[in-house]
Amino acid sequence: MKKIVIFASGSGTNAENIIQYFKKTSSARVAAVFTNNPKAGVITRVQKYNLPIEIFTKSQLFENEVLQKVQALQPDLIVLAGFLLQFPSNIINAFPNKIINIHPALLPKYGGKGMYGMHVHQAVLDNKELETGITIHYVNENYDEGAIIDQQRVALSAVDTVPTIAEKIHELEQEFFPIIIERILNQSI
Repeated sequence: MKKIVIFASGSGTNAENIIQYFKKTSSARVAAVFTNNPKAGVITRVQKYNLPIEIFTKSQLFENEVLQKVQALQPDLIVLAGFLLQFPSNIINAFPNKIINIHPALLPKYGGKGMYGMHVHQAVLDNKELETGITIHYVNENYDEGAIIDQQRVALSAVDTVPTIAEKIHELEQEFFPIIIERILNQSI
């Protein structure tokens, strides 16, 4: 069975969705969740599944401590699900083409440092975009610049607001992120 390690910084809705999805399959399971935020909602969400949770500091991430813990788990895929820190090169180099991220816009638009969550949705609204979506991509040393794996789109209208855009994106994330993760894992047999 393939193993997934999730990194998350926030509420954990995507992390929980991934955990639930793979509980129903025999193809993979989530082995652990890592977070840099000791107050993150993901901690409460993950506890009910009796999964290991690793809470670490930014300095631990950029030293070898987190890398060693991840290596001990031997994951087939590392999934960033709302993880807000730039991912360190030591982990990227140890797991080439095995780290993916989800971004709440159609990259290359609205990516880069500081472009996450409501900041992205506000930019989409301010620029009067006719559509937005999600991008699932490989992680490299630069924010949101790794090779694109998949994009899913949703139409916008003149009555959309930042909260309605956020809801549309959340629906896409919940529907497609686990499916794309499973597809990636199946390709790496």
